[in-house]
Amino acid sequence: MRIAVVYDCLFPWTVGGGERLYRALAEEFAARGHDVTYLTRRQWTGPTPLVEGVRIEAIAAEADLYDAVGARRLRPAIGFALALFWHLVRHRRRYDAVLVSALPATNVPAVRAALVGSRVVVCSDWLEVWPRKQWQDYSGPVVGTVAWIVQCVAARVSPLSTCHSALTARRLEESGARSAPLRSPGLIFETDRGVPRLIEPAAARVVFVGRHIEDKRVQALPGAIAYARRSFPDLTAQVYGDGPLRPAVLAEIERLGLAGVVTAPGFVSQAELDEAVRAASVLVNPSAREGYGLVVVEAAALGTPVVLVAGEDNAAVELVEHGVNGAVALSIAPEDLGDAIVEVVRAGAGLRRSAHAWFEQVAPTSSVGVTAARILDALEQRRAVR
Repeated sequence: MRIAVVYDCLFPWTVGGGERLYRALAEEFAARGHDVTYLTRRQWTGPTPLVEGVRIEAIAAEADLYDAVGARRLRPAIGFALALFWHLVRHRRRYDAVLVSALPATNVPAVRAALVGSRVVVCSDWLEVWPRKQWQDYSGPVVGTVAWIVQCVAARVSPLSTCHSALTARRLEESGARSAPLRSPGLIFETDRGVPRLIEPAAARVVFVGRHIEDKRVQALPGAIAYARRSFPDLTAQVYGDGPLRPAVLAEIERLGLAGVVTAPGFVSQAELDEAVRAASVLVNPSAREGYGLVVVEAAALGTPVVLVAGEDNAAVELVEHGVNGAVALSIAPEDLGDAIVEVVRAGAGLRRSAHAWFEQVAPTSSVGVTAARILDALEQRRAVR
């Protein structure tokens, strides 16, 4: 098939789970012999990047996608959707299938409108689906309501939908999806990051990896560390990443007198990050919102259990088996998050071995490669009946 993969960001010029996923899917499609074009916006200087087997095509200009607090801006989303519409109108016969990310959801109606009446198979892929109130909290009452309506329209005009968690599948159906969404078996990336460390670290240490934005709630970590140090006085933490809330995180570290105990190195190389996670006693992710929870499987691959926080928008908790690969805290309150950290640290090497054994069990059937194969099967079945 001639397949277009549509996402307005390209890894590694933009770093995130979605960016990694769509590039990986494009590469997997190409590896299986399909002609693949990746439609995105320009994020690089100089020549168009070369990705083996995949044609990269920038259909929109570079833009600042996020505002000062880390929320997606409306104008770039609309601009990319319009550029996508006109590209597909001009090239209606160039593709047999289009896999379009529903982040932002404006992409989906743009694709459907451009290809109306054609035989091109369209599949929308959903990293997340938000309820109306969440959109309003994120973008305000007016823009948030409009965004929620666009999301519902996108779900209803998608002849084929794919997603990556039970939470997203349920919300897609509640949004009026035309057919039951195809839920992927998993998003484990088949990369070699070295041997896991299955012995208990000499010193207890917590690690956080992620953007410093409101949804990640990283500012709750210093308080939880202070509480957990009542049980483990030598406990330390490393907070990796950056973002709009970094000053608040640093201020909280200072307020609690944790300078030298909790450090915030910012962004580092992948090799340094992998070693930090491998050497940690536990990876803590207090996020309120996750569409899948890649951090759970990637930590377990390195022999490190996790602590997450329960929440109605956190699909990552679907991947945690209590006492097998980590624990789920009831809230981000210092005592709740701190108690979960203490529980995992106290479990020591036994939980590390268990977490890695869990990864070894799920990895063969939960990889991006397996997900790509299932999406291709669905696309080919749709083509066969058109």
